[in-house]
Amino acid sequence: MLADRTLDLIIVIVYLILVAVLGIISGGKQKSIKDYFLGAEKIPWFAVSFSIIAAETSTLTFISIPGLAYLTNFNFLQLTFGYLIGRIAVAYLLLPKYYQGEISTVYTYLEKRFGKKTRTFASIIFLLTRVASDGVRLFAAAIPVYLLLNIEPEYAIIIISLIALIYTFTGGMKAIIYVDALQMFVYLGGAVLVIFFINNQLQYSHQLIDITGKTSIINFGFENGLSGFFSQPYTLIAGLIGGAFLSMASHGTDQLIVQRLLALNNLKKSQLAIISTGLIIIFQFALFLMIGFFLYKFYGPTNMKSDEVLPLYIINELPKGLSGIIIAGIFAAALSTLAGSISSLSSSTMIDLFLNNKTKNVLNEKSKLIYSRLFTVVWTLILIGSAFFFMNTKKAVVELALSISSFTFGGMLGTFLLGILNSKANENTAIISFIISIITVSIVILLKLVAWTWYVFIGVAAVLILGMIQTKINELFESKSLNRK
Repeated sequence: MLADRTLDLIIVIVYLILVAVLGIISGGKQKSIKDYFLGAEKIPWFAVSFSIIAAETSTLTFISIPGLAYLTNFNFLQLTFGYLIGRIAVAYLLLPKYYQGEISTVYTYLEKRFGKKTRTFASIIFLLTRVASDGVRLFAAAIPVYLLLNIEPEYAIIIISLIALIYTFTGGMKAIIYVDALQMFVYLGGAVLVIFFINNQLQYSHQLIDITGKTSIINFGFENGLSGFFSQPYTLIAGLIGGAFLSMASHGTDQLIVQRLLALNNLKKSQLAIISTGLIIIFQFALFLMIGFFLYKFYGPTNMKSDEVLPLYIINELPKGLSGIIIAGIFAAALSTLAGSISSLSSSTMIDLFLNNKTKNVLNEKSKLIYSRLFTVVWTLILIGSAFFFMNTKKAVVELALSISSFTFGGMLGTFLLGILNSKANENTAIISFIISIITVSIVILLKLVAWTWYVFIGVAAVLILGMIQTKINELFESKSLNRK
């Protein structure tokens, strides 16, 4: 395979080198951790918007979404309309709170509203969830690499991680945003080229593939009654409600995304950036689902793993050189998410945990920057280990990654909303509600009571209901205490 793919290898290697160099140059020099983690707030809103798209879609979109459409249909697209609703809610409900005073990470808000314990707990939950879900994403990114190079998956994971580490370590958030903005156009161009070539090949194919039901977009989910309505992940209501709450959690309470929004210097630019991503993401998912549809028309039913259908098509069916460009596009999607994950993990560790104690006033800016880069290296190694752990999964990686996030996303978003909607909720109320919410969602997931698209909604509802009950109980005890006096 290596002899046949020499041109592809050259293209991929050159691209990876260019990405690393661009990241180093665009990042410039950092004099403080604010420069390193927020880019000194000198970044245009559209660059942030493009970088968010690149970070959230990642290789999961490029590989697993076409694989999902190959197996099923276009029903997944219903989620994207919920995503848009969720981002509008983030823009006008959550972002204004983050711009009231100095905010270093998204979890700073929780300390201001509830206290330091809540901030620390939320940050730890974020770190655990992010390293697990992005371990899945990193493994997904390695699939085309080990197929192309004919190497073990472990080596492919390490190669990708080292490239992302180079420009994250040297250029910080500013480098990540500019590189990601470029990479969004690289992988989008790759997706368009894939569709063009599959469609061209189909014109000369005489296979008669049954595509009945493959173009279905809207699914109301009432075919099997109420149980079927909640057990199907891709229905219209589950897409709108589940997609909205999932997007609010991922884009309004997750440091990976909010860190980029905080890199902008005012609220209006952040709102414009986040809402524009909701519009672009609908187009993107439609594009990648279309690839899966064309792959089904090309191959028909096969025994291939869904996550390997697109990589194998790229390597085996596309002309030499062109497949290298497409694989570079997949790398673009992979690197964007991985670099952002490394930066968000290290920023939350540094700011929310390490500096959120006595060390804050002891270390100078140079020392803080050294520690920040050290955490960047440490989290890269941990993500590599996480990717190794998920290598043998048989589940579509996009669903696995989103399911992992759903364990805690509901509790996280619910805690933020509790702080905004319930002015009487205190720190104990917030932490207890958060913990019980995670337990509740875990039980729902383990017992498979509903589809994964409902997990975040259930988690949010648990926090808000428990928070309201605890607040009423606290008021009752306070009232009795006053009466006794």
